[in-house]
Amino acid sequence: MAADERTALTAALDRLWIQYLPLMQERVEILEAAARDLAAGPIPDDRQQEAQAAAHKLAGVLGTFGLTRGTELARELEIIYSRQNNPEASLAERLSSITGEIHTIVDSRK
Repeated sequence: MAADERTALTAALDRLWIQYLPLMQERVEILEAAARDLAAGPIPDDRQQEAQAAAHKLAGVLGTFGLTRGTELARELEIIYSRQNNPEASLAERLSSITGEIHTIVDSRK
């Protein structure tokens, strides 16, 4: 790929990032809320499904922007929320840690 093409691609990705950043931040907030709720007790099924969907969508979009670590972390959350029928409270700290790292990754791409 020529330098001009790389520059154009980078600019296009930057525009897309800015366009979708509020949606990605909303998804991170959903994951943060689910982890907080789990720390306080069982989470409702709809909250768990919402967290799984948010993690799934983040896994895809972060990979598109070359944020491989974010994709790996989001996939881990997706698996936890999809396999666990109301994840155990002991996972709350891990879920919070993963979500915090995703939050940092998203914020660092700005």
